Amino acid sequence: MTAAVLAPRNAAVVLLRGYRAVISPLYGDVCRYYPSCSAYTLQAIQEHGVVIGSGLGVKRIARCHPWAEGGIDDVPLKKVRRYRVTPFGFVVAESQGKG
Repeated sequence: MTAAVLAPRNAAVVLLRGYRAVISPLYGDVCRYYPSCSAYTLQAIQEHGVVIGSGLGVKRIARCHPWAEGGIDDVPLKKVRRYRVTPFGFVVAESQGKG
C-alpha cells in the first residue's frame, strides 16, 4: 500500500534526476540560489509530495531571475517525517523495526 502511495513521488524523482543528469549540465551553474532550482524542486517533492513540492518548486523558479539577490534557500522541512530518502533519491517508508 505505501509503495503505491509513494509511486507518483518516486516517478517525479526519476524525471528530475533525468533532467539533472541530461539537461541541467547544458545550462551550467546559472542558478542564483543554493541549492539550484532543480535540486530544490527535487528535495521539495521528496519532502512534501508531488503537488506541494511542485508548487514550492514553481515558486522558487519564479523567484530565480537576474535581479534576485539569491543565496541559500533550503526546502522547509515537515515537523513529522514519515518517510526517508534512499541514496538514489527514492522516498520509502520508515522501517517499522526501529526503536
